[in-house]
Amino acid sequence: MTSRLLDSIISPADLRKLDRRQLPQLALEIRERIIEVVSQIGGHFGGNLGIVELTLALHYVFDTPRDQLVFDTGHQSYPHKLLTGRRDTFHTIRQHNGISGFCKREESAYDVFNAGHASTSISAALGIAVARDFRKEDYRVVAVIGDGALSGGLALEGLNQAGHLKSRLIVLLNDNEMSIAPAVGALSRYLGRIKEAQSYLGMLMLLPMLPGLVSTMATLRK
Repeated sequence: MTSRLLDSIISPADLRKLDRRQLPQLALEIRERIIEVVSQIGGHFGGNLGIVELTLALHYVFDTPRDQLVFDTGHQSYPHKLLTGRRDTFHTIRQHNGISGFCKREESAYDVFNAGHASTSISAALGIAVARDFRKEDYRVVAVIGDGALSGGLALEGLNQAGHLKSRLIVLLNDNEMSIAPAVGALSRYLGRIKEAQSYLGMLMLLPMLPGLVSTMATLRK
């Protein structure tokens, strides 16, 4: 049996040892594992399959768990769990005495905020960033939020307060036009117009595949 890259990943430190050109293969293996498990026990497909490359890039570039990643919706955390020491127990997800289907601080140092559903990540990450600055510590805080969750009132309040406080905080928008159902509303239409703009399409041409996404993340990290 051919060994998989995923079998060698115990923590993100192992991920960072890989060449960037190996990351697309690892993304494929993560998707296959998610489909294999979730098709048997039930769970969330869409959100998890749509965030694989982004999760890989985050853990590849940022020094997790020192750098803090706050995922907005807990049930998009399956790729994150596979990369952070729960690969061998992944088949127990959402089972009695198994691992949680959401991020859970009691389960892993990589899970920094307990949240099952949407629109909380920006406010939570801002709180972490403010506490970091108060303690005069030095690490990065990243809020990952989808376009569906971004339309929630708590997310907008978090953006407003983050802009007011000017804390060092990174907010990453995973705009895939989908939450539990297709995204609707004025904000979704606005994001759609941005993606149709020539400048946006030109940027996409400069980001072929996952290695390009990793390069972009490295720029954000600086």
